[in-house]
Amino acid sequence: MESNYHTLKRVDNQLIVITHLSQMLSYITGFGGLLVPLILWLTQKDKIEGMDEHGKSIVNFQLSMIIYAIICVPLIFLIGLGILGLIIIGIISFVFPIINAIKASNGEMPSYPLSIRFIQ
Repeated sequence: MESNYHTLKRVDNQLIVITHLSQMLSYITGFGGLLVPLILWLTQKDKIEGMDEHGKSIVNFQLSMIIYAIICVPLIFLIGLGILGLIIIGIISFVFPIINAIKASNGEMPSYPLSIRFIQ
């Protein structure tokens, strides 16, 4: 029975890792980085331990990055500050899902910078 628990726990961590990495779909489709984690979180939050916290963090992070990108667009006309902001957002949006996927595989909670808590 104990081996089944560890197998089940590992599978759960793998789905949480996939949820974090699914944010990378934004670089391919432009919008999948919000939709896929949102769907995974909403369908699995009651079935998988830890998915609710991870899902909330991911959705809050993605919504925050979208808002920051929208703010950067008019700032492009102010000495190119918006371009710098978009580059920084792009780097943060690429690096932190990978970092948090690694944390999730180790059973740790995620931490996303500059994340506005829309969903508590």
